[in-house]
Amino acid sequence: MATNAYSTSVRGFVSMMTNVKTWLAKGGEFAAARGMSEEALLAARLYPDMLPLARQIQIISDAAKGAGARLSGGEMPSFPDEETTLAQLQQRLDKTIDYLNGLNEAEFADADTRAVTVRIGPEETMEFRGEDYLRGFAVPNFYFHCSVTFAILRHIGVEIGKRAYLAGA
Repeated sequence: MATNAYSTSVRGFVSMMTNVKTWLAKGGEFAAARGMSEEALLAARLYPDMLPLARQIQIISDAAKGAGARLSGGEMPSFPDEETTLAQLQQRLDKTIDYLNGLNEAEFADADTRAVTVRIGPEETMEFRGEDYLRGFAVPNFYFHCSVTFAILRHIGVEIGKRAYLAGA
């Protein structure tokens, strides 16, 4: 069965990134109320060998805009990984949402069969058929980093639960 690549990627990613923005806002409120620096919040991680909160947000953005560009056949915007504040990370998510919302569903007409190449290192790539890329790489990668972001915030004590994960509440 073919996927609706536009709905799965653009609509799904925009919805979840909107939730992530809510979690980050709650994380900022939590940190401020406890005298935790924003720098410490953005450096929080689940385990020493895992990436910190700020990098998780950058990867969420990269995963979403990358999937949108690859599946629509468009050019992927480049956002340097220079964010050092919550406000800058929120702006990055806003730019990513704006980019995705600017894509047209018609651009995804042949997304399921489109050849997709993903660079996974300086000299390594992975090749996919569009539907396989979406289901087996893009969606799992995006939601992995969303889940880790959520878990980092919960780990430090931010009061967000399953409802916040699913609906941003």
